[in-house]
Order: sequence, then structure tokens, then C-alpha cells
Amino acid sequence: MRLCILQPSYLPWLGYFDQMHRADTFVYLDDVQFTRRDWRNRNKIRTPNGWSWLTVPVVQKNRFEQLLKETRIDNSISWRRKHSETIRSHYCKAPYFDLYFPALESVYNKRWDFLLDLCYETLQILQTALAISVPLLKASEMGIESVKKEKILALCQKLKANRYLTGDAGKDYLSQEEFDPLGIIMEMQNYRHPSYRQRYPDFVPYLSVIDLLFNEGENSLAILSGKEPKGRQTTS
Repeated sequence: MRLCILQPSYLPWLGYFDQMHRADTFVYLDDVQFTRRDWRNRNKIRTPNGWSWLTVPVVQKNRFEQLLKETRIDNSISWRRKHSETIRSHYCKAPYFDLYFPALESVYNKRWDFLLDLCYETLQILQTALAISVPLLKASEMGIESVKKEKILALCQKLKANRYLTGDAGKDYLSQEEFDPLGIIMEMQNYRHPSYRQRYPDFVPYLSVIDLLFNEGENSLAILSGKEPKGRQTTS
């Protein structure tokens, strides 16, 4: 059983969903410390000038050690309307915009108090759009008190994984030697970012997966997985 463990994020990039697609079980690591200026509450979209951030403002004052699951959204800032209008502005002429935007728009029509609730809602929408089917679990519901790499190892043991799939950053704090006593193989994702159609010239990689979905539609999962799409809709 191949296990993947990642923190919930806002509108993640292609590599996030490549890991989800390759996993037999996927765990949201939602009970770790919130990290500032990271990918938990922001991501990039394509613009005529390259890329731009979509950032969900969060309450951070005097909360330096708050957990991700405790992180509140700062709704004193009008971020929902800004995100919705920014996405519409840059993607309304993309081939598949009308197919995928209504679900995202419904998210921006709701009030969200906690960052995790927003992340879970958008992740579910994107997973459905990509037709990825995998069991999803939350680390916070699994009763494991360990921290850092010990938590990863404990989750692998609890779920009886024999393979652990991690992104390139995993090699900075984990090694195969730590998995050997558990009989688990550590697999590196080694993601190769594909090229695909975008709204503006000069391809820009490492954007939110919504950029791929709006431009490539049903071909998106094949593209992000490194496979050859079966066919493409002609751009108007």
C-alpha cells in the first residue's frame, strides 16, 4: 500500500495532485504548525505579466505557534470577492472556464472562518474535477501524538503502508534508513512539470492546478501525470 501524507493547501499546484493520484491512501497532515509565507494559504495563477498570488489572509498576530487546524481566516479583508474576480478576469476566455468555475464561485459565495475548512472544500472540488479517486484521511483524527518525522513514520505504521511517497523536500528530513526497520520503501516523487496550453504566451510552470483545468479540461489528469492526452478541444 502506497501512502502519501501532505498538508492541506489552498488551490495547490500540479505536483500535489500527482501525489494524490499515485497514492493508495492519502492523509491530510492537518495537525502540524502553520507555516508563514508558505503554500497553506496561497498559490499562483497566470496573468499577462507572468503570475500573481492568490492569498487568503489569516490571523497571525501573537499566534506564532498555532496549528494549521487552529488557523483562522482574517475576514476583515475582502479576499473572497478579490479572488473570484481575479480568477474570472484572467480565465474567462479559457476553453474550460465555464465548466469548472461555477464550483469555485460557490466557494467564494460562502463565509469561511477556518483556513482548513476552505482548503478541504477547494481540494474536494479539484479532486472531483480531476476524477481522482483515493481514500482521504486526516492525521488529526488518528490519535498520533508524535511530531515531525516520527509522526510520518507512525502514520505509515498505523496504516500498514509498505511504500511512502514523498516530494523532493522529503529527502531533507527523511531517509530510507529510517524506514528500513518498518519494512517500508521510501519513494521520491521526482516530479517533472509538463507543459500545456495557457492563456498567455511564454509558458509559466508551478501554478495552481486551476490553470491547467481551465485550459485543458478532461485532459488535465493525464497531463499532470505525464501521459499523452487523448484529444484536445480546439481553442476559440
